[in-house]
Amino acid sequence: MSTVLITGVAGFIGSHLADRLVAEGHVVRGIDCFTDYYPRAEKEANLAGLRREPRFELTEADLCEADLVPVLRGVGTVFHQAAQAGVRKSWGKEFLVYVRSNVVATQRLLEACRDVRPERLVYASSSSIYGDSDDIPLREESLPRPVSPYGVTKLAGEHLCRLYSVDHGMPSVSLRYFTVYGPRQRPDMAFHKFIRAMIEGTTIEIYGDGKQTRDFTYVTDAVEANVRAMTRGTPGEAYNIGGGSRTSVIAVLDLLEEIGGKGIRRAFKDVQKGDVKHTLADTTRSERELGYMRRVSLKEGLTQEYLWLKERLESGAREGR
Repeated sequence: MSTVLITGVAGFIGSHLADRLVAEGHVVRGIDCFTDYYPRAEKEANLAGLRREPRFELTEADLCEADLVPVLRGVGTVFHQAAQAGVRKSWGKEFLVYVRSNVVATQRLLEACRDVRPERLVYASSSSIYGDSDDIPLREESLPRPVSPYGVTKLAGEHLCRLYSVDHGMPSVSLRYFTVYGPRQRPDMAFHKFIRAMIEGTTIEIYGDGKQTRDFTYVTDAVEANVRAMTRGTPGEAYNIGGGSRTSVIAVLDLLEEIGGKGIRRAFKDVQKGDVKHTLADTTRSERELGYMRRVSLKEGLTQEYLWLKERLESGAREGR
């Protein structure tokens, strides 16, 4: 088995990917700077099992400052999961944080890869690069028109990966994630907030009329796409990673109420800047070239996230957190 590097290893998708690769016998080097975007304790919990694994190595460092060449030596595949996430916070003065974390960090990593020459880099992109398109389902050839600064920075990262692939022979593929969810989801993400509100009996805010739809992707399906991209996919190209259908926010809330057996109080607010009306991935290319397919249904995935968060909250209450 090979040695791989995962940036953003303490995060939601990065930690799940590390779990999978360690279980398959790979040596996993992880790098994370533990930004304060959400509590460090959440990320430490993500790494709890990995820290006991002899094949897991963690470097706490900032991609914009660290000497990345030593970390990359001997690595076969680089999974670039690290990013400053969140559409709504990417406006105004926070934009510089997004540029640093999503563009500058990506360019520095690619430069280091150019020197060390790993076999491949897999870049975690986002459906946010498409913007509010009427071209549904969204194909990789659809014109990208991001409607948030976050989407702009993720698209810039994609372009950098393609440039280094074409001009410098550093093979990379980009995976455009469509709303990934599941256990370990960040506290600021919608499903996490919905489930927590249901358990605690608080009110959630819905931006818009709730009829907006999303293509939801369970985290293990996103991980599977990354694993397949280690050896498949055309260098320099991007691939949609979606769940195969779209569901409205209202329908998600109704499904969660069915799963949890409790109602969710709702307060409707104005649409936020950067929010899109609909997303749906055309995964034809991913299926053909990566062998990707969705395996986890929305109900099954939501049930798993509900059970995970319920246990976390109950455990925290028992421990007085």
